[in-house]
Amino acid sequence: MKKFTLLAFAATFAFFISSCKSGDNLDEGTAEDVISTHLKANPEYEQTKIDIGEIKFRSKNDQLELQKYKALEEKGLVEMKLQNQKKKFLSKDSVYFYLITLTDKSKPYVLKHDAHSADVRAVNYVLDDEKPITLIKGDSKIARVTVSLKKDMTDFSIFYKDKNVGSNFITKTYKLKFKKDIGWIFAGG
Repeated sequence: MKKFTLLAFAATFAFFISSCKSGDNLDEGTAEDVISTHLKANPEYEQTKIDIGEIKFRSKNDQLELQKYKALEEKGLVEMKLQNQKKKFLSKDSVYFYLITLTDKSKPYVLKHDAHSADVRAVNYVLDDEKPITLIKGDSKIARVTVSLKKDMTDFSIFYKDKNVGSNFITKTYKLKFKKDIGWIFAGG
């Protein structure tokens, strides 16, 4: 009977110790939750600069640029008003002056702007559901997590010059820390 009581006590103690320790074990689901919470609060993105205000377009040379602005106007992100049109003497080339302004629909994309230009989000990075998360444990309180972020192009991406044309994703490593009272938290990128 004494052996049984001692064995039951040892098993209960071992179970208690293992259940206390399991809170600081990091698994992929917990890491994904921490990283996705961080990305919602502090999104990863790439930006580009666009010209606003009064802009001059030549009918031959700037046709592609004018089409980009017209595509944004169709989506309701910018408003274009033709201010002036000039035809050069004895030339087939015409010059158009447009007043381009940002609309309320473009507010979520605008990072900063002044009278002549605006910095806008061109690419948002979101967690890739298909790629697994790679855990690199340092010790029981610090871990490094490598995730794959896929590109989510915005309407302003037509102005973006992509430096990473070879792929539609990036990999990023984040550092997570374990706090006893909170659990796993984001500690840096």
